[in-house]
Amino acid sequence: MQEIPGVGLITGTALIASIGNASCFKNGRQLASWLGLVPRQNSSGGKTKLLGISKRGDVYLRSLLVQGARAILNAKLRYISKKDQIHANCSKFTEWICNLSERCGSNKTVVAIANKLARVIFAVLSSGNAYLEPVLKVIKAQLASLA
Repeated sequence: MQEIPGVGLITGTALIASIGNASCFKNGRQLASWLGLVPRQNSSGGKTKLLGISKRGDVYLRSLLVQGARAILNAKLRYISKKDQIHANCSKFTEWICNLSERCGSNKTVVAIANKLARVIFAVLSSGNAYLEPVLKVIKAQLASLA
C-alpha cells in the first residue's frame, strides 16, 4: 500500500488496523462512505442534490487521507505545468488532478483525491496486487508540432 501516492507508513498501518480485511466492504464507495469521504445526499422527486462531505466515519483516517491528498495536490501542481504534461508521459491520475483543480478549486480537489485514494486502497487490498499508476501515451504528432 505504500506504493500508492499519499499513503505512507502511518496511513497504511492505521488503515490496516482499522479495516483489517477489505472483504468487510462491498465496494470502494462503501469504504469511502465509512470514512466519511462521500458527499451527503438530499434528494427527492428525482432531483439529486449533493452536499459537502459527511462528518461521519473515522475522523483520524479521514484526516490522514485528506493530508495525503493535500500533499499529492501540492506536489503535482508545483512540478507539473501544462507544457510538462505535453512533453512527458504523465499519468491519468495526474491529468485528472490538474483538470479538477482548474474546475473546482483546491479544497474540493483535495477531498476528491482523498475519496479516490480510499477507492484505490480498497482495490489494492481486495485484489492483493501491487499498485501501478497507468501512464498516458504521448502522441508523436503533438511532439512533432511543438518542435
